[in-house]
Amino acid sequence: MKAYVMGNYTDKAFQGFMKDPTSDRKAVVEQLTKAVGGTIHSMDIVRGSYDFVVVIDLGAFEDFAAIKLVVESSGAVKNLTILEAIDFTKATTKASKIGYKAPGQ
Repeated sequence: MKAYVMGNYTDKAFQGFMKDPTSDRKAVVEQLTKAVGGTIHSMDIVRGSYDFVVVIDLGAFEDFAAIKLVVESSGAVKNLTILEAIDFTKATTKASKIGYKAPGQ
């Protein structure tokens, strides 16, 4: 499954960046992703509600859950969130076959 993973660094992580500003976090994320059999496509530090966005391919949601447990338990990252890419045509094809009536119809 292709997924977009977002998260926030904690104060602990920012302190670590101040000690070692050249720390290659993408290499660490790549290592974590490979450990569960996945691949990383990109990692960007971003402005906004999240500090980073990673695009990865994983075999299953449980692979992400394992990474989340390891990373968040370290105290360096919080709010690790995943958005799974979907095949919208498959979803709309299935939806077109479902009968639904809105309230009041």
